[in-house]
Amino acid sequence: NFDEKESETEGSRGGDDHDLNPNLFKSIDELELSVRATNCLKSANIAFVGELMQKSEQEMLKTKNFGKKSLEEIRRVLEDMGLDFGMRIDNFEQKHQEWLKRKQTNEA
Repeated sequence: NFDEKESETEGSRGGDDHDLNPNLFKSIDELELSVRATNCLKSANIAFVGELMQKSEQEMLKTKNFGKKSLEEIRRVLEDMGLDFGMRIDNFEQKHQEWLKRKQTNEA
């Protein structure tokens, strides 16, 4: 049973290790961020870590009410998860849907 899960994970890897990071699919509400930083992300229509890390620092600084302090706070959280700003994930929405299906299957 464990072997099946491992081969499924390897098949979804697509040669890109950070595709597998389960933190990509975390809601920004799950992060321990200040209310200000969380609200800024929500106003920028960013709901998941995978969406956030695809933004550049410059893009984030253009967000209303988003300053260097919020940027530093979020950068620290991303680094703790092994992620950074400006990382690219092809087809994030599709991968997120696949991850949700796998999660539901595993919980059933």
